[in-house]
Amino acid sequence: MMLDRGLVLMSDTRTNSGVDNISTFRKMYRWNIPGERIITLMTAGNLATTQAVVSQLEERNKAPAERHNSLLEAPTMFQVATIVGNLLQDIITERAADNGQNAASGTFSASIIVAGQIKGMEPRLFLIYPEGNFIEASFDTPFFQIGETKYGRPILIRGYDRAMTFEAAVKLLCVSFDSTVKANLSVGMPLDLLVLENDKFAPLHERRIEAGDPYYQSISDSWGEALRHALDGLPNYALGEESKLKDAAA
Repeated sequence: MMLDRGLVLMSDTRTNSGVDNISTFRKMYRWNIPGERIITLMTAGNLATTQAVVSQLEERNKAPAERHNSLLEAPTMFQVATIVGNLLQDIITERAADNGQNAASGTFSASIIVAGQIKGMEPRLFLIYPEGNFIEASFDTPFFQIGETKYGRPILIRGYDRAMTFEAAVKLLCVSFDSTVKANLSVGMPLDLLVLENDKFAPLHERRIEAGDPYYQSISDSWGEALRHALDGLPNYALGEESKLKDAAA
């Protein structure tokens, strides 16, 4: 999500091919040149596809001949998003062709969030689709989600404030993820957290939140209790009240 002070990013680490094949893999990657740029990717979808994208980006960063396609050489964050989008589309198309499928079948589908800042420019946040095209975050759409989104999104919509502190944003993301983890087996601990302050070009805060983390557990417990108190405080529904009103109207 985008804040006035910078960017706050969080991802889970669970991948699965059914309930009997659940694994832990990192879904957040970052590259930075101190004082010049920081770029972060978060991935969702087919694991082989997203790992191929990240591996090729790593190779390009190391190979002088590929500098024109390197995230560390791209002149703008828009160009960074273009490079990642083109590579994602190429890999999906290639994998589908190798397996005698159409790229639109979705077997090798993946989506990516690109976030970061290059010196002299504003921080930017992009959502890249499997087709390689992308959209950019704005004041109207200040945060993006990929993967399993429906359980945590309502919390973000209700709680987000662009002027909120980094600490409040982390708390909001923890609540959002906690709701998703409790509702869907495809999302699970640990969580990776990254906080990027404007014009720093290095992580302000970075950590992995493991299962059983005291802070995360306190947020989970407190949120559940707060919901129960909020429900108790709402007006009670009176059974039979509707029929009484109909009789009075008649």
